[in-house]
Amino acid sequence: MAKAYRKEDFDKLMAKVDRIDHRVKEYLEYASYEKWSRVHATVNRGRMMTSNIAECINGCLVEARQLTILEFLEEVRILFGSWHCKNIEVASYTKDTLGRKFEELLIINAAKSSKMEVCCSSSEFIFSVYENGRKYIVCLEWKVCCCGRFQLDEIPCSHAIAVLKKKNVTDMNPYCSDYYKPDALAKTYEIPMVPMPDKKDWSDPKHVVAETVYPPRYRRSSGRPRKRRRKNADEKISVNTNCCGQCGQEGHNRRTCTFYPKEK
Repeated sequence: MAKAYRKEDFDKLMAKVDRIDHRVKEYLEYASYEKWSRVHATVNRGRMMTSNIAECINGCLVEARQLTILEFLEEVRILFGSWHCKNIEVASYTKDTLGRKFEELLIINAAKSSKMEVCCSSSEFIFSVYENGRKYIVCLEWKVCCCGRFQLDEIPCSHAIAVLKKKNVTDMNPYCSDYYKPDALAKTYEIPMVPMPDKKDWSDPKHVVAETVYPPRYRRSSGRPRKRRRKNADEKISVNTNCCGQCGQEGHNRRTCTFYPKEK
C-alpha cells in the first residue's frame, strides 16, 4: 500500500487488510495515509522510501557516542565534511546524463515498452497505450499517465517511453524532473561546511562565561550504559523460538501450558 501508484490499487489492498483485521485499517487511518502512502502524499516523495541514510549515520557514529557533546559534534562535522567533499567530486563528473539509478530505470522502462501498442488521438500530446489488453492514457504535455508512475516518479514510465518511441524522440531528459539532473546534484553540495576554529581561539561572550551551568537532575541507572541502538519491534527477528510441546504455541513450555487442562 505504501508503494501503490494508484488509489484504486491502494483501496484493493486496504480492503484485504480490512477483511483480515479491521483494527489494522483503523490504526492506519488514524496514523494518516499522507504520512506513509505514496499516492496520498501531499508532495512527490520520489522513488526512495527507506531509512538507509539514518541507519548508515548511526553505524558510523557508534564509537563517537562515548565522547563528550562537543567532541561528538566535531566528529559528526568531520564525517559529514568528508562525505560532502566526496559527493562534490562525484557531482563534478556528471555533466550530460541523469544519475546512474535513473538511467537504469529508463533502460528497464524502455525494455517493457517494446511489446506495447500506441494509438494516436486527435491531440498531438494525448495517446492511448495498450499493454496486455489494458489501455493507458498518456499526456506528454502534462507528463501524466493513468498508471501514476509518470507524474509521481517524475520520470517517463514504460507507457510514456512507448509514446516517445512512436514520435521518434530519443532524448528523454526533457521529460525527467530537474531533481534528477546534474545541476540539481551540484547545487545540493554548493554550500560549504566551514570547520570550527581551535578551542583556544574561541571568543566566549561575557554573559556566557558568567553563567553557571548545573548538571541535569536525574539519577543514573545501575550498570553500564547501553551502547547498542534499541531496535524497533519490526526489526527484532527471533530465530530460535521455543514452542510448547503440548499445544505448539510460542511463549511458554509444556510445564506452564494452560491450553489443555492438567490431569488430577
